[in-house]
Amino acid sequence: MATAKFFSFACLRNESSNYGELSPKPHYPSMPKYPKGVSVSSDEEKSIHGTESKAVFSVNGMSCSACAGSVEKAIKRLPGIKEAVVDVLNNKAQVIFYPSFVNEEMIRETIEDVGFQATLIIEETNEKTSQVCRIRIKGMTCTSCSTTVESAFLLIPGVQKAQVALATEEAEIQYDPRILTYSRLLEAIEDTGFEAILISTGEDRSKILLKVDGVYTEDSMRIIESSLRALPGVEDIDIDLELKKLSVSYKSDIIGPRNFIQVIESTGSGRFKAMIFPEGDGKQSHRQEEIEHYRHSFLWSLVFTIPVFLTSMVFMYIPGLKDGLDIKVVNMLSIGEILRWVLSTPVQFIIGRHFYSGSYKALRHGSANMDVLIALGTNAAYFYSVYSVLRAATSPSFKSTDFFETSSMLISFILLGKYLEVLAKGKTSEAIAKLMNLAPETATLLQFDDEGNVMKEEEIDSRLIQKNDAIRILPGTKVACDGFVIWGQSHVNESMITGESRPVAKRKGDTVIGGTVNENGVLHIRATKVGSESALSQIVRLVESAQMAKAPVQKFADRISKYFVPLVIILSFSTWLAWYLSGKYNSYPISWIPSSMDSFQLALQFGISVMVIACPCALGLATPTAVMVGTGVGASRGVLIKGGQALESAQKVNCIVFDKTGTLTMGKPVIVNTKLFRSMVLREFYELVAAAEVNSEHPLAKAIVEYAKKFREDEENSVWPEAKDFESITGHGVKAVVHNKKVIVGNKRLMLEQGISVPVDADEVLAEAEELAQTGILVSIDGVLIGVVAISDPVKPGAREVISLLKSLNVESKLVTGDNWGTANAIAKEVGICDVIAEAKPEDKAEKVKELQSLGNIVAMVGDGINDSPALVAADVGMAIGAGTDIAIEAADIVLMKSNLEDVITAIDLSRKTFGRIRLNYFWAFGYNLLGIPIAAGALFPFTGFRLPPWVAGAAMAASSVSVVCSSLLLKNYRRPKRLDNLEIGGITVES
Repeated sequence: MATAKFFSFACLRNESSNYGELSPKPHYPSMPKYPKGVSVSSDEEKSIHGTESKAVFSVNGMSCSACAGSVEKAIKRLPGIKEAVVDVLNNKAQVIFYPSFVNEEMIRETIEDVGFQATLIIEETNEKTSQVCRIRIKGMTCTSCSTTVESAFLLIPGVQKAQVALATEEAEIQYDPRILTYSRLLEAIEDTGFEAILISTGEDRSKILLKVDGVYTEDSMRIIESSLRALPGVEDIDIDLELKKLSVSYKSDIIGPRNFIQVIESTGSGRFKAMIFPEGDGKQSHRQEEIEHYRHSFLWSLVFTIPVFLTSMVFMYIPGLKDGLDIKVVNMLSIGEILRWVLSTPVQFIIGRHFYSGSYKALRHGSANMDVLIALGTNAAYFYSVYSVLRAATSPSFKSTDFFETSSMLISFILLGKYLEVLAKGKTSEAIAKLMNLAPETATLLQFDDEGNVMKEEEIDSRLIQKNDAIRILPGTKVACDGFVIWGQSHVNESMITGESRPVAKRKGDTVIGGTVNENGVLHIRATKVGSESALSQIVRLVESAQMAKAPVQKFADRISKYFVPLVIILSFSTWLAWYLSGKYNSYPISWIPSSMDSFQLALQFGISVMVIACPCALGLATPTAVMVGTGVGASRGVLIKGGQALESAQKVNCIVFDKTGTLTMGKPVIVNTKLFRSMVLREFYELVAAAEVNSEHPLAKAIVEYAKKFREDEENSVWPEAKDFESITGHGVKAVVHNKKVIVGNKRLMLEQGISVPVDADEVLAEAEELAQTGILVSIDGVLIGVVAISDPVKPGAREVISLLKSLNVESKLVTGDNWGTANAIAKEVGICDVIAEAKPEDKAEKVKELQSLGNIVAMVGDGINDSPALVAADVGMAIGAGTDIAIEAADIVLMKSNLEDVITAIDLSRKTFGRIRLNYFWAFGYNLLGIPIAAGALFPFTGFRLPPWVAGAAMAASSVSVVCSSLLLKNYRRPKRLDNLEIGGITVES
């Protein structure tokens, strides 16, 4: 079962440690304490402690998360330590401290006291060298637009990486904050002609939008701004005077939104009122605004286009109406032509002005997009028609033929296509909207008196929850934020976040996740993570980032888009010229020319049709829309796929390397057998063992302590005897003195090193345990081996069936583990894996992955621990079990939130289905253009007399984009393989 910790992504800090308490340290001056509930600003902190410093140490000898946890714990015990983070992968420790209490040498000595070699790294800097900024871009129509913006970013000094997603209309830029600011990035977008809206700066801070009523002057808003800036923890304030909106960025550890509202309402003698800005999610509101824009534009275009269509194609065949429209006003200029000219002009220049501005922006930066094709095609039809009617008005004999219906109907059909396209594109990101809707709208805030009794209850907007708030969760309601239980008992349904189907029991001290549902009892919780820090927000951000990332296959369409529009313009001009010259030199029979046209007009229609039928949009949308839907479907099923690259690699996987503990097994060790070789009361035996192991955070140690608690069920709080001279021996076990008895708990190698003989009976018990896939722990007291504790980590239900199904999908499975050979072989045999590597260090796992890749395999690695991270990074696709460590999840390409092995198959199958859809989309896009352009150019006309009018070509062009998006939307009907639906786990049939 996944926990809230999974989503913190604060990697580098893990809860499993082989090390225990350190020996007593020299006495240092203690840090000053603050009254409970009092937070201080960074300036106040400096005045009390002095200026903080940062030191980075190279730490040699760390091999796993246990080592990192031991070093981190030791450092934090020192006075004057503000923060300490240990990176086991890069063998580094970063410490932020106050020099008035501790110095670098003290910290270095402390690390070496733990048993590792430490060296101070001088050249590290306090400055961040990389930051990620997300920006929404309005006005992009095709891949040419997104490529233009992306190129503009890459030309800016300091930009390290930039990607622009057409489907999501967003940009993600990685830049050096020492060289430029995000405002420069916004300017770059504006310079390319598009509108830019900042989504996030990537800085570690929270943000809230507030609306202020009662503000009538600019001075009032400035007074409010000054009041807010004076608050500790406020980072930045942006003001929109027109909307009376304040955007406040702040440090959630120090202050929160309710403080801002209180300050605003206490400013100006209480005449100001503040509230959360009444606006939905920025992306959704922007999408709705875009939908409304195209809907209104289309409806207005119909108001003018329908009369144009009727006068040119319907009324001309109705006696009476035809005579009225043919009445001449000036020379050969008729009433019908004047009506069509007047009605089509607003469509061309007012309703269709978007295409002019889009064309100008593109051409100004040396590129051409879909707007250029539409503008050229409609202008050719419109201005030729203007020329024709003006000539008719000045000539007593010239009979004009106008194409006003072509230009107006073209624009109308394209607007209809864009309207349907943005409607469909909005549905591709429904997964994110559903995730965000998991959070409740309101929460019940509790206030307590000095004795801990509830003094007041208040219903507030859930966005106003601050850290350390006490929140009441009633039965049947959603948990408002991440936190832990401070009172009450209940069962919580966490399936929407973790995938755990059964409600999870919660009592005092247990963690809860925002968005989950409280089933029965009342709970009081203490908020720990709010806003952007919550598990739900982390998932949403992960899915959004995945939808931003481009699949490598999309680069093909991006390359084509650079040349597509110029090539179409050349083809269009060539088509017109070929038909015009053919007509002028009588290369085809005059009977081919319709009675209402001449050869020039016929050639012009062919040229315009070619120009407007070509569709670069369909090519640009083929990949990103499928990736968006695919990643959204995955997220809804508990499979978080980090973008197109992961999808593309996963669909090629033919070899999977599995870790054992927590991946193939449950990851929750339990004691299954105890064998004593001396006469001793079992309760006394486990009291001594637990007293020694309680100082260790190793999973096996925790299993022993939990089991020992069963002998103390009558005691509410198990306080174990004091363990003196505690020592943790990395990878082997622990030593301690309990009740004046020397207790050693560990493996056979530790016993032999300590000079303790291991009898034949104990060897037999160990061998038997290994055959049963169990881990044997030896216990000696005062130099005599007393017993063996057998610990089992049971295989996950359905693991064997999953391995079998992978084999049927032509995917080979391997097992790589750090456990002993006996246990590894027993587990492999149980699940049906033949290829096993045991006693492997983290680097050995990565080497195995690289070895398989060198043989031509596309390798996926499935793991859950910090020691799996190198292999997860080395693999073509890293899959992290959701209940695993943060660093493993950060390193992985795909996160299996449910910690369910079936989802390995779901991830591979979904990626294959998604890429099958991408191939189909490209088939439609390319096939449409390859077939449509020749037909529009008149390839069938000489043989069948069929020609494609420009307005029909425009309708077909609009339909092509819609068809590609709808094709991608069909992925929402994805069903996992039927064989998984019939998978039997422990005699129970599992249904999807």
